[in-house]
Amino acid sequence: MSLTAKDVAEIMRLLEDSSFDNLSIEVDGMKLHLQRSSAKSVRHDPDGIQSPTHAASSSVMPAAPPRLAKKIKPPSEPGLYEIPSPLLGIYYRAPKPGEPAFVDVGSHVEEDTVVGIIEVMKLMNTVRAGVKGEVIEILVENGTAVEYGEILLRLRPES
Repeated sequence: MSLTAKDVAEIMRLLEDSSFDNLSIEVDGMKLHLQRSSAKSVRHDPDGIQSPTHAASSSVMPAAPPRLAKKIKPPSEPGLYEIPSPLLGIYYRAPKPGEPAFVDVGSHVEEDTVVGIIEVMKLMNTVRAGVKGEVIEILVENGTAVEYGEILLRLRPES
């Protein structure tokens, strides 16, 4: 038995209707982790600073050893907030082909500003900024496959 996009959508709907904040399932070597989009987690930066990150609505990953992380471009300035990919999938900067990007370098964002979409099994999952600030770097090109935790953008947070 394998999960279809319809199965994942139904599981997501059931989670939203439940009192649970997250759910993990493994079926035929595929791991599915769902977390309510209103839930928040805390990411620890190397500086020891805690940064809130919005949780992903869903993630689908093969049950295999994690691949080595891609080489990460160092920040152009210290103290930037990094927005990691909450999922393994395809990153899109715009809502549809031919439309303007959600954000560009220099854009001002709020915590709930959508900064991109990750497509997983034909399901579109929004990525939100998580903090107020200015977009300083966009590290991933439109239509690129991204891994869970890969840095998508960097922001200069407002004080």
